[in-house]
Amino acid sequence: MRVKICGITQPQQGKAIASLGATALGFICVPASPRYIKVEQIQAVVEQLPETIDKIGVFANSTALEITQTVVSSGLTGVQLHGDESADFCQQLRQLLPNVEIIKALRIRSFDDINKAVTYTTNVDTLLLDAYHPQQLGGTGTTLDWTILQKFNPGCPWFLAGGLTPDNIVEALIQVHPSGIDLSSGVERAPGDKDLDKVAKLFERLITRN
Repeated sequence: MRVKICGITQPQQGKAIASLGATALGFICVPASPRYIKVEQIQAVVEQLPETIDKIGVFANSTALEITQTVVSSGLTGVQLHGDESADFCQQLRQLLPNVEIIKALRIRSFDDINKAVTYTTNVDTLLLDAYHPQQLGGTGTTLDWTILQKFNPGCPWFLAGGLTPDNIVEALIQVHPSGIDLSSGVERAPGDKDLDKVAKLFERLITRN
């Protein structure tokens, strides 16, 4: 199972989190976010990471050109679209970045949102289901209603996100069976400042679960 820790801002934390067992790190490329990180800062983190770690840039309603420039400049291996991007936009981006993973994030409130998520499966590599918040795109600490995802099988890999912590991860994975999990605020001291003890606890819980 993939484990993505999102909202990385510090090179040493990124390196430590990768060594603890993360398979992917996420970098917030949305200026309004408290976890925003500039291209040169992403480069500083990426330089510390093994090639095997996925490096995912998180964007919201950016242009395809802006996303492409950031990917090329910072060495990202994946793009997570967390805004109102259409399936057509995802397809356009795939053509510009054919060797980069494209993840579409959707904020889930109801079965209608789940049905909408499935419509992206032919245009992206991976889906990410996050909790809905009226003002914030992610990193809110709010959990999804896991019960509506118990039979979710979109036909492509998908991440479960939204309020996951070391304390609730086992319960989440008993109810839901994603291809990967995505954590941000659940392993932080403050936005963008990861708590390595919490990250270590997360992997302990995942290991003992197996």
